Amino acid sequence: MLLFFTLGLLIHFVFFASIFDIYFTSPLVHGMTPQFTPLPPPARRLVLFVADGLRADTLYELDENGTSRAPFIRNIIMHEGSWGISHTRVPTESRPGHVALIAGFYEDVSAVAKGWKENPVEFDSLFNESKYTWSWGSPDILPMFAKGASGDHVYTYSYDAKREDFGAQDATKLDTWVFDNVKDFFRHARNNQSLFSKINEEKIVFFLHLLGIDTNGHAHRPSSRDYKDNIKKVDDGVKEIVSMFNHFYGNDGKTTFIFTSDHGMTDWGSHGAGHPSETLTPLVTWGAGINYPQRVSAQQFDDSFLKEWRLENWKRLDVNQADIAPLMTSLIGVPFPLNSVGILPVDYLNNTDLFKAESMFTNAVQILEQFKVKMTQKKEVTLPFLFTPFKLLSDSKQFNILRKARSYIKHRKFDEVVSLCKELIHLALKGLSYYHTYDRFFLGINVVIGFVGWISYASLLIIKSHSNLIKGVSKEVKKPSHLLPCSFVAIGILVAFFLLIQACPWTYYVYGLLPVPIWYAVLREFQVVQDLVTSLLTYPLSHFVGYLLVFTLGIEVLVLSFFYRYMLTAGLTAFAVWPFLTRLWTRAKVTSLSWAFFSVLLAVFPLMPVVGRKPDIFLVMGAGLLVLLLSLCVVTSLMKRKDSFRKEELLVHLLQVLSTVLSMYVVYSTQSSLLRKQGLPLMNQIISWATLASSLFVPLLSSPAVFQRLFSILLSLMSTYLLLSTGYEAVFPLVLFCLMFVWINIEQETLQQSGVCCKQKLTSIQFSYNTDITQFRQLYLDDIRRAFFLVFFLVTAFFGTGNIASINSFDLASVYCFLTVFSPFMMGALMMWKILIPFVLVMCAFEAVQLTTQLSSKSLFLIVLVISDIMALHFFFLVKDYGSWLDIGTSISHYVIVMSMTIFLVFLNGLAQLLTTKKLRLCGKPKSHFM
Repeated sequence: MLLFFTLGLLIHFVFFASIFDIYFTSPLVHGMTPQFTPLPPPARRLVLFVADGLRADTLYELDENGTSRAPFIRNIIMHEGSWGISHTRVPTESRPGHVALIAGFYEDVSAVAKGWKENPVEFDSLFNESKYTWSWGSPDILPMFAKGASGDHVYTYSYDAKREDFGAQDATKLDTWVFDNVKDFFRHARNNQSLFSKINEEKIVFFLHLLGIDTNGHAHRPSSRDYKDNIKKVDDGVKEIVSMFNHFYGNDGKTTFIFTSDHGMTDWGSHGAGHPSETLTPLVTWGAGINYPQRVSAQQFDDSFLKEWRLENWKRLDVNQADIAPLMTSLIGVPFPLNSVGILPVDYLNNTDLFKAESMFTNAVQILEQFKVKMTQKKEVTLPFLFTPFKLLSDSKQFNILRKARSYIKHRKFDEVVSLCKELIHLALKGLSYYHTYDRFFLGINVVIGFVGWISYASLLIIKSHSNLIKGVSKEVKKPSHLLPCSFVAIGILVAFFLLIQACPWTYYVYGLLPVPIWYAVLREFQVVQDLVTSLLTYPLSHFVGYLLVFTLGIEVLVLSFFYRYMLTAGLTAFAVWPFLTRLWTRAKVTSLSWAFFSVLLAVFPLMPVVGRKPDIFLVMGAGLLVLLLSLCVVTSLMKRKDSFRKEELLVHLLQVLSTVLSMYVVYSTQSSLLRKQGLPLMNQIISWATLASSLFVPLLSSPAVFQRLFSILLSLMSTYLLLSTGYEAVFPLVLFCLMFVWINIEQETLQQSGVCCKQKLTSIQFSYNTDITQFRQLYLDDIRRAFFLVFFLVTAFFGTGNIASINSFDLASVYCFLTVFSPFMMGALMMWKILIPFVLVMCAFEAVQLTTQLSSKSLFLIVLVISDIMALHFFFLVKDYGSWLDIGTSISHYVIVMSMTIFLVFLNGLAQLLTTKKLRLCGKPKSHFM
């Protein structure tokens, strides 16, 4: 059985990794020739301001007094330049946003493994193509473009990473640092001949990364005075820098200025997903080569922003974020970034029609080059009779479009050139996507075949080894045939040879060959399948169909709950009614009423707003008080039972109560300190980390009796959960635990009702590693219901307080008791532990259910695995790469979550066993406990 679980874990890792090979591979290709416009550019230098985390609406809208928060930028819009909205893509994080702006392509999610910092793939950028680039700002952003550059012409100046503190006195100092250092740089250049000559060259870039707005948004929310005041300070800083540039270069009219943002931010201070507040960013351009403001009488857009911002008479020019890269390259005359997929927004250019046509033609050729390289690469590794070219852009069509465009330029039909080049770009981008996803169907089919095979094998193993369903059906044991293994060996060799001659990556061998042994194992159990069919034929058809429909309905409710949280409410309400539809109500009225009460109470949480959007520190304090009240009641009741309650265990409970009190103090104290902008107190930080570290071993000091151990686990984990809470979610684990405790009792009642075993008091049952295997029983039909309950409670633990399939559901304020300096991996780990704490509570309760119902953990775990895998297969089919970026990202994250849940089940099952069965003593040798 251990071998089975090990193999199962490896298979699930393969299924989990497959989604990254199918959907998350890098779209980049190499080997293209640089392309640049053959005409002289309008600008010698470009200044790029990126206000990190700045929303378009917050910049453009007028405040309550009818004045602009950024008067200088608004004056530019009305009198000097062009403006619009830059539409970003998911994931709306700093690194992918900057890559789209500066390199012109949308980065794949593989970069998340690097914390959006390092370069997981090599790529070309505007900075690399420039003669010199000087950049100032965050150490998280600047190094990736310097490392990606060829040569040493990209210079970076960044502050210490510790300055990125969400609890700091004033985050605007990050932006002030950038502006001051730029001014010092130019003052120094006047006295340094070498530097002075460099900054007077052409084709140079100055990049100012302004992180203060993003930091204030995370710490105080975009609606806060801090966020809005930071915009004013950035506006003042930009005004000073522009004035300094004009003065330094003698108003030569050869400087282009671009002001934009990498991503926006939700109202609750997060980003990463596809909400409009995250994907709509400002774009304001002015200076050399940029069109002046265009007055219009009416504009057609799908939104009402123009009226809200009172900009309806100034022409709005929207772009995709990657389009800004080709705009910048054409303005200073450097080659387009080799991997750019941006389309030059010619409406922003103030130049001759010939320049616009030539620039658009260069843009088309540059993207077509990528298409050609991608096609050649795919053609070289595919058998000729299997290769299907992209029919919409054949070689002859490419030649005809390019020849026609050149002819139009010669005959000065520049508008026709622009439209023809846009058509070619759209076709080339479709072709790039076609070849990028060329193997997707082949890989998907292999994964589905493997998935179905694994689910079938796990189901057969349950029926064969853990149930009475086929006992006595067939006594005949057939001699195994050599034909079956020989056939599968031959199939494996054919698949491997097919992949070998196509020079496929090694991962393709894994996906192609994995279904072979899985289906061999399934077909080896053909006798079990025959016996199962024979056994099922003896059951009434109506009963079989009824059970199948209920099981299917349950799976669909679980799947729908990933999209609609209120489905959890519907499911929990149905759970509340369940005892009253059975004989449980007549046997155990108090238990049934308790079950109904806590089910309904837990059902309220999925109807509440997602965590973090409306923080309330008093709800966290209230949850802490409820924990203390419950602790007092439990300790009082246990002290009355002097025979089973030692002083050592009383000391453990008192330590846990003290830990809860300290957690409440830290939460309140930290909140007060951050509001006063005094940062995170060191003592609070030490207490928080000590509480987290102790939460996993303090329960091991308590009694292994089921009730006492579970309560001890709750107290320890609640202390940590309070530190990670910002609002009503602090009450969630407490309600969940109460329902889990009632679940343990109600399962005892159901088992006693069926006559399988006698009911034992929870105070007399102890967790133990050394459970007598002879006490385990075979599976019954009702055990499928128990397994379904577990999966449903796990999904509720995941989604009960928010939709974590969306990156923007994570609120950084959750980790402020532990750290306030930006650290993506540490913050991510803490928020992941916050998600897993309710998960651990459910798994510990499940351990108790298995123990009290005398059921083998392996048999019940197999059913849970089958249910989870059926859900995962659902989500695999629901993954899509079309529609809005929000839909695409959500569909992929759902599959990743359910596969992670399946894999985590194995580890959390082990953690739950450790927490429930291991016993430590404060002094002396550990004592073993047996049932």
